[in-house]
Parts: sequence; structure tokens; C-alpha cells
Amino acid sequence: MSRYTVLIERDQDEGVYVVTVPALPGCVTQGSTFEQARERAREAISGHVAALRDLGQPVPVESDVVVATVEIDGLPSPAAAD
Repeated sequence: MSRYTVLIERDQDEGVYVVTVPALPGCVTQGSTFEQARERAREAISGHVAALRDLGQPVPVESDVVVATVEIDGLPSPAAAD
């Protein structure tokens, strides 16, 4: 079983969850719910990897990923920017 990190962001304007896969540039999908976005991410990754193999291109293997947040003083919070 392969494992890829996905980033799921809520698009407030469109009302959908947008998914990107950092280890697979260009692999993007979306869903109307968080769970639908996760399921579509599985489908998008499978299709992306299959396309790379069909084209004879290497399939990137994800290295160790650390996801973290940082706080920045002096910037407005997202809620204050609205």
C-alpha cells in the first residue's frame, strides 16, 4: 500500500473542499464534503499514478512530510480580514 499526504482546503467562495497532493504536482481534485474530497483524492492519486506509469515516467515516492503551522505577529487574523 502506498501513502500520500493530501492537503484539503475549504474554498469559501465555491463552497467546496479542494485537494492537492504535494508529492504529485498537478494532482488536484475537489469534493462538496470533506469525506467526498478524501475519496476523490484516492481516485485522483490512483489515476495520476496510472497515467505516469502509462507514459513511462517515474512515480514520485513521498518522503517524510511534516505539516506544521506558524504564527506571525503583526498580521491580521483571517477572520479580521473579512
